[in-house]
Amino acid sequence: MTEPSYQLHPVGWVESPLTDRDTAPKQGDEGAPPARVVLRPEFLAAAADLHVGDEAIVLTWLHQRRPDVLSVHPRSDPSRPRQGVFSTRSPDRPNPIGLHTVTIAGIEGNAVIVRDLEAIDGTPVIDVKPVLGAVSER
Repeated sequence: MTEPSYQLHPVGWVESPLTDRDTAPKQGDEGAPPARVVLRPEFLAAAADLHVGDEAIVLTWLHQRRPDVLSVHPRSDPSRPRQGVFSTRSPDRPNPIGLHTVTIAGIEGNAVIVRDLEAIDGTPVIDVKPVLGAVSER
């Protein structure tokens, strides 16, 4: 039986002063500078209800990942025992989908300015979702 394949089409990309994956913060709240999620023009209507102060989840395609890596030392610390990537936040994984909780700091044209995004410059954005509380009407 043939396994199905799927295609992802980025909705935008990250513009960030972070350019080197090895020196970027491991998590957004560990010193990530403000960044921009630049949306492709055809997706601007999808962002119409985003507001400054909102929390959002930005899903990215970690394009510089190493797909053959299935276990890592957590936080790149060789003193820690290796763990399978499914139990870590390693960018190296079979399907390198990045999950980033951010706060919207501004909106400028087709760019959403965010805080706490540790993705490097040029990272494809595959989706943006709201952070939901226990009860939501969204």
